[in-house]
Amino acid sequence: MRRHRQLTVFQPRANLLELGSGLADRVEPASFPAHILRWRNDRAAAEIGLAGLSPAQWEAHFALFAPFAGSLPEPLALRYHGHQFGVYNPELGDGRGFSFAQMLDAGGRLLELGTKGSGQTPWSRFGDGRLTLKGGVREILAAEMLESMGVKTSRALSLFETGEKLYRNDEPSPTRSSVLVRLSFGHIRIGTFQRLAALGDGQTIEALVDYVLEHLARLPPGDDPYATLMGWVGDNLARMVAQWRVAGFVHGVLNTDNMNVTGESFDYGPWRFLPAWDMGFTAAYFDQSGLFAFGRQATAVHWNLLQLANALHVVAPESSLKPALEAWPAVCAGHWRRQAMWRLGLQRGTEMAEDALLQAFEEGLKASELVPDQAWFQFRGGVRSAPVPRGFAPFTDLLAGFQPVPAARDHPYWAGNAPETLLIDEVEALWAAIAESDDWRPFAAKIAAIRRMGAAHRAPRPAPHPTDGIMPGSG
Repeated sequence: MRRHRQLTVFQPRANLLELGSGLADRVEPASFPAHILRWRNDRAAAEIGLAGLSPAQWEAHFALFAPFAGSLPEPLALRYHGHQFGVYNPELGDGRGFSFAQMLDAGGRLLELGTKGSGQTPWSRFGDGRLTLKGGVREILAAEMLESMGVKTSRALSLFETGEKLYRNDEPSPTRSSVLVRLSFGHIRIGTFQRLAALGDGQTIEALVDYVLEHLARLPPGDDPYATLMGWVGDNLARMVAQWRVAGFVHGVLNTDNMNVTGESFDYGPWRFLPAWDMGFTAAYFDQSGLFAFGRQATAVHWNLLQLANALHVVAPESSLKPALEAWPAVCAGHWRRQAMWRLGLQRGTEMAEDALLQAFEEGLKASELVPDQAWFQFRGGVRSAPVPRGFAPFTDLLAGFQPVPAARDHPYWAGNAPETLLIDEVEALWAAIAESDDWRPFAAKIAAIRRMGAAHRAPRPAPHPTDGIMPGSG
C-alpha cells in the first residue's frame, strides 16, 4: 500500500507542454447549472499539497477548472488511437475529459489531474461529454476498493453533481449528472504511441519516449531507451494484471486506449469483482465473446504490449523490443506470486513452493465456490480455527510450510467473521439509496469500511525474489 504523506506546499508542473501541440487540443470546460460537492478526497489531496483548499477554492479548481498557478494554463484533451475489441480505431481521443494540472508528490513523482464528464471536446464524436452521477459513484468505489487491496490505481479526487439530466441506454433515464476529477501518474497510453506510429511521426515518438523515461519512469535511457521503455512498461502492465488477479477484479474494457504506460489501473466503466473464481467471468454486457474475461486479462494485456512494440518499431529495431515481450509471462508470474503472498500475509518461500501453494489455493477457490475475498480473508497469515472450506485441504497441508509475516493479523479487521466486499449487488444498493432518497450515508459508511480494510492490509509487501523476473526500477 502507498504511504500517505502530507505536503505543506503545492508543487505545480507543466511538463506536458514539453511535447508541443501535436498530442493534445486546448479545450474549454463545460459550464454546469449546479456544483454540489459529493466527494472530496483529502487523503489523496494531502499528497500533493491541496488538502488545505477552502470549499470555494475546491469548487473553483474542480468544478469551474480554474488553472493552478505554475501548472497547465488551460485544459488539454489528449489525442490517441487504439484497438477496441481488437479493431483499430483512429478516431479516438479524450471525448469527455481533459488533463488540466500537473504537480509533484512528496516523493518527487509527477502526477496529473484529469477529468471525466467535463464537456465536449474535438474527440467527443456524437457523445455529450458528460458523466452520470452513478458513473462517478462507481468510479470512486472501484478506485477506493482497489487501492485498499494493494492495486496501483488512479484515485478519485473530487466529484461534483452538476444539475443536468442525462439520457443513457444502459441505465434508467433521465439520470443525474456529475463531473469527476481523478489523480494519476499521467495519461500516456499505448494508443498515444499508436497514433504517432500511424502518422509516421518518428520524431515525436522519440520525444515521447524521452518524456516517459524522464518524468514518469524516472529512469536513465541508457544505451537503448526503447528497450528501457519496453521493459518498464512491460513490468508495469504485468504488475497491474497480477494485482487484478489477486483482487479478483475484472476491468471489462482492455482496449489499447485504456492502457496507461505506467501500469496504473484507471478508467472504470463496466468493472466487477468476482462473486466466484470463474475464469470466464466478464464485466461488460457487450463483451459477448468473453475477450476480456477474468481469465483472459493477462493475454489481452500482453497483446496490448505487443501493439506498443509495433508502434515503437517505427524508430526502434526488433532487438530492442523483443526481449520484454518474451520475458513478460515470467514477469507476470513473478508479480502474481509476490502479490498473492502479500495478500495471504505470508513470508516468501521458494518459487516452486509458492507455485504449488497458490495452485492449490486456486483449486480450492474453484471447488468451494467461495467468494474469493472470503478465502483470502480466512487464510490470512495461516489457517484459522474455523472449519476448512471444501476443496482447501491440499492448500492447508502446504500452508503449514509457510510462516506469517509479522503483524499479519494484528489489525482488528482480521478478528471479524467476514471480509469487506464490493460485489455488484452491493454497488447497486448503494446507488439505490442515492437515486431514490438522496441518502449518501450508506456510501460514506462503505468508503469508511473499505479504508479500514486498507489499513488492515498494510503489512509490508514481500520483496521480489531473483526468480520473479521483475524488472529493476519498476517501483
